[in-house]
Amino acid sequence: MGLVSKIVLPVDFSDRCVGAARHAALLAERYDAEILMIHVVEPIRYEFTSLEFGGAALTELAANRTALARQRLEGFLVEELPVRRLRRLLREGDAAQTIVETAREEGADLLTMPTHGYGRFRRFILGSVTAKVLHDAHCPVWTGVHWEEPPAAGSLAVRTVLCAVDLGPQSTQPLKWAAELARDFQARLVLAHAYPCIELRPGECGDRDLNAELGESARARLEKLCQECNVRAELVVECGDAPGVVCRIARDCKADVMVIGRGSAAGIFGRLRTNAYAIIRESPCPVVSV
Repeated sequence: MGLVSKIVLPVDFSDRCVGAARHAALLAERYDAEILMIHVVEPIRYEFTSLEFGGAALTELAANRTALARQRLEGFLVEELPVRRLRRLLREGDAAQTIVETAREEGADLLTMPTHGYGRFRRFILGSVTAKVLHDAHCPVWTGVHWEEPPAAGSLAVRTVLCAVDLGPQSTQPLKWAAELARDFQARLVLAHAYPCIELRPGECGDRDLNAELGESARARLEKLCQECNVRAELVVECGDAPGVVCRIARDCKADVMVIGRGSAAGIFGRLRTNAYAIIRESPCPVVSV
């Protein structure tokens, strides 16, 4: 069994779904995976349920919304997804909860989600549905880049995989996932770690360079991690703010995808809502949160 056999692709019919769909198609082609495209029709909001609407009118409104959504779903991204195995599924309920539940029920190996943002603030915003899915999903979540325009279908490739770890107890999971992805695409694998810089006054620790010592220690731990996971990778260890350092490394090594861990309560990356959110927002390439 390959790394990915079933991909859940949530869509809201916006242009930002195109990039996520193209990445899903790339993975589906490589792994002969099934894509499950899902659209969730959320309940009618309170403002539409005032007394001016009778029960029959509300029922008709809901039925019309569902019928329109089904029609749009059947014709959405037909040219973007010329894959052999594709299902389209319409569900009703809370979007994030329904996406997570569907992925679990279907035994999905991966969720592909577009990120969300508008105008000059686009890189500072992570859509609420994507954020909830990242927090609750049982499987890895692939989030796209904040592109002004989706990437051309023929331009997508996986040549360099960057794995960023915090060296916590869960670091083996993203590394193994990244290593398998790199192996399957015959890609270069880069393993990175960012550690916080220590600011000292001149002479405070004698001739010792504590930042250099921390870097050497981190590199030794990365080497040990690679040995434990039976993985060969290029190692990059740098001092500084984790999101900024990791995203800069991604640019420098021209990463096509970055793999990080999520859900850890401690370590350099901390909880998902802090450093990992910043990495996902600022990354120059798609991020897989494992």
